[in-house]
Amino acid sequence: MRRDRRSWAFDPTTPNVARLYDYYLGGKDNFAADREAAERILSVAPELRLAARENRAFLGRAVRFLARQGITQFLDIGTGLPTQGNVHEVASEVVEDARVVYVDKDPVVLGHARALLAEADGHTVVVEGDLRRPEDILENEDVVKAIDFGRPVGLLLVAIMHFIREEDDPARIVATLRDALPPGSYFVMSHGTRDARAEAVTTGTKVYENAAAPLVLRSRLEIEALFDGFDLVDPGLVWLPQWRPDQPHLFDPPERSLILCGVGRKT
Repeated sequence: MRRDRRSWAFDPTTPNVARLYDYYLGGKDNFAADREAAERILSVAPELRLAARENRAFLGRAVRFLARQGITQFLDIGTGLPTQGNVHEVASEVVEDARVVYVDKDPVVLGHARALLAEADGHTVVVEGDLRRPEDILENEDVVKAIDFGRPVGLLLVAIMHFIREEDDPARIVATLRDALPPGSYFVMSHGTRDARAEAVTTGTKVYENAAAPLVLRSRLEIEALFDGFDLVDPGLVWLPQWRPDQPHLFDPPERSLILCGVGRKT
């Protein structure tokens, strides 16, 4: 049976993907069920803690790159619990008046994000929305007010597409969002892959079967196909620490990071 609306409700007894990620990052916004599930995965893939930090670092590098290319508005879907280096904070380092829309369906994420932005400058908004229904996100009144789709947009789907089932048609989801973007827009994505660490893949997938969302790891070819309609910028689709690193990383070899990432430009 599919978890649909019920997965939106606050439930501390069911492992939650946002709270699991928070735990990997060393946060405190998680519960016993999240910690137990996370430790099962970490028992076979202890590097996941570092991978979570590398994923966050990739997000920061990608946002800075987009801002330096002239992107001043960002649509971050599946934002997760706020932590250090949030998109609006990173973007504002380069573009003072950058506009950011955070979209998530998790009530805990929404509550934390709105509390964080209570004293923001008005350039950042938080919207409830489900990535599986991209049309609803694009038609949301707050999104339409904040994002000018007549100008280039930075679309961020960071560590979220691997929670989309095949039956929800991930290619359709990305294509719907892509088609709403004007030329000159960018697409940032990181995605867990099944191409490395077979034991970690098996355990992680099994653990997430009992979480609020499944873990759907894909091959490099399947992940690259999601960039259809975008031109991948250098260095292409790579492991997390390989995307334009600005400091030494601790992964050797880099595929131990378990996650592929890339940035594409719509022409």
